[in-house]
Parts: sequence; structure tokens; C-alpha cells
Amino acid sequence: MMDQKEKTGINTQKIAIIGCGFVGAACAFALMQSGMFSEMVLIDVDKNRAEGEAMDISHGVPFSKPAKIYAGDYEDLKDAAITVITAGANQKPDETRLDLVYKNVKIFQSIIPRITEQDYKGILLIVSNPVDILTYVAAKLSGYTENRVLGSGTVLDTARLKYEVAEHLTVDSRSVHAFIIGEHGDSEIAAWSGANISGIPINDFCELRGHYEHEKNTRQIAEQVKNSAYEIIEKKQATYFGIAMSVRRICEVILRDEKSILPVSSIMYGEYGISDVALSMPAIVGKNGVETKVPIPLSEEELACLKRSASMLRDVLDEVKM
Repeated sequence: MMDQKEKTGINTQKIAIIGCGFVGAACAFALMQSGMFSEMVLIDVDKNRAEGEAMDISHGVPFSKPAKIYAGDYEDLKDAAITVITAGANQKPDETRLDLVYKNVKIFQSIIPRITEQDYKGILLIVSNPVDILTYVAAKLSGYTENRVLGSGTVLDTARLKYEVAEHLTVDSRSVHAFIIGEHGDSEIAAWSGANISGIPINDFCELRGHYEHEKNTRQIAEQVKNSAYEIIEKKQATYFGIAMSVRRICEVILRDEKSILPVSSIMYGEYGISDVALSMPAIVGKNGVETKVPIPLSEEELACLKRSASMLRDVLDEVKM
């Protein structure tokens, strides 16, 4: 009997992380703690940095589950089930995520060919910002079937939304069902039309908890979510713990073939009248990556905002000739 690796060329117990900055290291740490993978290879242009992070994280293995964590090169990711790409220039306090586009597209133009040279058969999970632009770039540069290339998208933004709503209503955030959609960035949209608290429409639940200024409160919460990354960067120079937990969750969904619905970034082909751009919409995610997008109710205003978000991202892609 052939094992899974012999059949597919994929080791389902192995993950690779490209980029060992704040985000990459935090992702590696969160994934080590999860115990999902028995092998993790860290790759960085600064080999010493990768080796240092691998050593440091490895010293926590006795408190988790057995795992081999080491610094490597692109040849070492050939059989990884998932390759997480966090490499890229850091977002500075006065920069938007889209300001990073030119720097990071150039970095991806060097990274992606090195992955494809390995005859890689696993999933590419893009985390670097601007994530929607770079998900599109990675899909086109790799030539992989597009279900295999997905971005972390608005998974973190959606978690922030659930947190803020839960704080506002004094309820468990896991009971909040709502999505941030569109760009992971300034044009993101809080899709309030379908938001609910364990099946109860959000406005009804707000009134149950004594809140009646729905428009004011939802606008304030959406702004808090959109601006939270800027606030964190201003206070501590980078955001990394929240996205690390988001990456851990996405990897878990893929590895366990959960068919969970997550607002990951993937290329649109006519959904909501949007095509040829990657942005975040709820999708069923499993072992093969993105299985299918899940339609959610949107108001006319939300749909118009989503189309504007997509148009802005398409304009950026046109500028970088993608």
C-alpha cells in the first residue's frame, strides 16, 4: 500500500513558511502550538533569521507535540501540504496596504518561480500585503489551478468584526455571524445585511440588549475594524498575533478538510458582476483549497461598495501590468 505522500507527492504533516519577519515567525509559533504538523520548514532571504526563529520555536516543542522545525531552502518545500507566504516589505505607519504593492509584487516575481521550479503540488496561502493583489499575482505567476492559491483575505478583519460586535452586545464572539468582504484594506465592506447573532437578525438582537441607534453603531464598529490595523501599527509597529491565529485557522480547515466557510481571497469570475480580480468573499474551504464561493445577501449599497472595491483593485493590477 502506498502512503499519502507516495500517491500525491504531498506530505500532509508538513508545512512551509516563506518569510520569517514578525508575521512569519508568529505564524510558525501558532502552528507549532497547534500540533497539526510534524515538520515545518522556515525560508527567508536572511538565512540566519530563519535559523534563529527555527531554533527559538523548536525549544517550545517539549510543551507541544513532536515536530521537526528547521531553516531550509525552496527545495525543502517540494512536498509540503501548505506553503504560507508572508514575505514582503513591512507596512510603515504612514503607508496603506496598497502602498506596498510595487515593492511586494517585485518580491513575488522572484519567489513564485522558485516554488514552481520544485514541481510543488500543495496549497499556496498568501498572507503578504496587499493580500488581494498578491493572491492574484501568485495565481497568475504560478499557473496553478486557482483553487490552490488563496489569500488570508478578510479572515482577520471578520474576526475583528465579530470581536467588536461581541464587545458591543456583551455576547460570545463565536455566536456572532457576520463577514467583512471585498479588499483587505481601506475599501473593505461590513456586510451587515446578513449579519446575525445565532440566527437572530443583528438589529433585533441589538434591541434585545438595549441598543437602538443601529446606523450610528454599525458605522462606528465598521470604522473601528477598518482602522484597527493602523492603530496597532502606530502603537507597536506591526500586527502579527491576530493574523497568526487567522493563518492557523485557515491551515486547520485545509488540513482537516473541514469544508468551513471563510472569507478568503480568491479570483472572481462573474460573481456579483465582478471578474478578473481577487478579493474576499465567503467560500467553502477544504483540502483542495477554495471549493466554491458562497453567496450572501447584500444590500444595493453594499453591492455598490463591493464593486467599487473590486474596481480599485483592478486599477492597481492594471498599473502593475497584471
